Amino acid sequence: MTDTPLWKSIVVWGLVALSLLYALPNAFYDRVERHNDAVAAMEKADGSATPEQVADRALWPDWLPSSIVPLGLDLRGGAHLLAEVKVADVYAARIDGMWPEVRDALRDVRDQVGNVRRQPSPEGVLRVAISNPEGIQVALEKVRALATPVVSLTGMGSSDIEVSLDNGEIVVQLSPAERVATDQRTVQQSLEIIRRRVDEVGTREPTIQRQGEDRILIQVPGIGSAAELKSLIGTTAKLGFHPVTRVTGDAGTKPGAREELLPAMDQPNTYYIVEKTPVVTGEELTNAQPAFDQNGRPAVEFQFDATGARKFGDYTASNIGKPFAIVLDQQVISAPTIQSHIPGGRGIITGQFTVEESTELAVLLRAGALPAEMTFLEERTIGPELGADSIRSGQMAAVVGAGLVSVYMIASYGLFGTFTIIALAINIAMMFAIQSVIGATLTLPGIAGIVLTMGMAVDANVLIYERMREELRDGKSPLVAIHEGYDKALSAITDSNVTAMLTAIIMFFVGSGPVRGFAVTTTIGIVTSMFTAVYVTRAIISLYMGLRRPKTIIV
Repeated sequence: MTDTPLWKSIVVWGLVALSLLYALPNAFYDRVERHNDAVAAMEKADGSATPEQVADRALWPDWLPSSIVPLGLDLRGGAHLLAEVKVADVYAARIDGMWPEVRDALRDVRDQVGNVRRQPSPEGVLRVAISNPEGIQVALEKVRALATPVVSLTGMGSSDIEVSLDNGEIVVQLSPAERVATDQRTVQQSLEIIRRRVDEVGTREPTIQRQGEDRILIQVPGIGSAAELKSLIGTTAKLGFHPVTRVTGDAGTKPGAREELLPAMDQPNTYYIVEKTPVVTGEELTNAQPAFDQNGRPAVEFQFDATGARKFGDYTASNIGKPFAIVLDQQVISAPTIQSHIPGGRGIITGQFTVEESTELAVLLRAGALPAEMTFLEERTIGPELGADSIRSGQMAAVVGAGLVSVYMIASYGLFGTFTIIALAINIAMMFAIQSVIGATLTLPGIAGIVLTMGMAVDANVLIYERMREELRDGKSPLVAIHEGYDKALSAITDSNVTAMLTAIIMFFVGSGPVRGFAVTTTIGIVTSMFTAVYVTRAIISLYMGLRRPKTIIV
């Protein structure tokens, strides 16, 4: 008999079986990957498939788990870029775009301010002079009235511009809060554009993330070269403002001549039939910013250039009460109704938005072009052969490490060492199962984390077995020695694993790139190794003791 409750044994062996099941697809990586690609392509094509896709789908049963561990750039090969976004360019563009507004605002009080002239100034600063110095306070009030609230969670209550007086001239520049919000929106917009461009070519598991204040890390496995990736990022998204003919819920509706059927981005089973020829295109959109409407609700303001403003103004004047569709990459992201004539090329989109949703919509509207120039600080291409070599090297390191650990444990602890090696194999399977389910990318440093986990896992069993030896030397029975060994070693095992996990968590949040990959794998390994070292080995020993009932044990 053993002291392990039946329910606990069932839970332990159930988790082991589940882990082996979810780790299984990684043993047939190429077949499962082709199966998953075929399933994704068929779903995207609404069920239709080529004979090759049908054959690929049949490579793996649909009823089995099919999640596999994504391979990082260093294991699959691909392109790596580190780009710096020139956020200062956006400040200059914003301030340059304000000159027509300032000029028009002062034109209304021309009898008090006289002639209005733009003066030379550094980029990002607008200096305006008036010919009548006595009207300077009136001019300041008119320009300050152009300020709008900063739309961000950190800039609430601030205005987007600062208006001051310097040597008799009006100086306009972005406020510090607006600069921070602009930086956030600029990098977010760049991320959105890059992600859309990369996703269109169907690459697997790209890494596109912000680094620091104004840098973006782009890693795309499976792509030919860094030059190819740079060309892909430079592609411009297709944005258009189209007249809406009608709305339907039937995807099979046939559009008329010079019309097309487009799905709504965030509304399932909603389709818009729009005219193929847009009224204006994204090339004529100069800006789109989150704002507030006259009722203080989040909205989105947009601005066209002179040509787009004229075309949009003419269209809205003759189509009041009709909807028009904002189409991005063949999807309708919004379809507002024209409430009135919109002259000057500036309009506002209202709706039931939150601040975050209005910001996101503004990003989508601006996703037709990168908001600022990007400088590529790092370019690196990793060939698939090098990635395959990395996998082989990692496998060799893991095999050698596992072999040496196995020899040591069996030589030191005999049969109980063998139990530890069985639990170690289960531990590695659990790591792959968890990484497969959560989609954590495996990198070369991640393989190092797996190898390190092997030592950490057996280290816990060394503590347990040494404690058992002490209990046996004190004359305790085998069952009591096993019970005491696990119970008294648990605190030391917990302490060492908790401190190791805290270190891994710190590495994840402070580090980047390879350091994060190592931290993720190590964190998962700490959890699984503690489970297998404490519970799985105990379940194996309990099973052995229940079946063989030995009078003595050798540890």
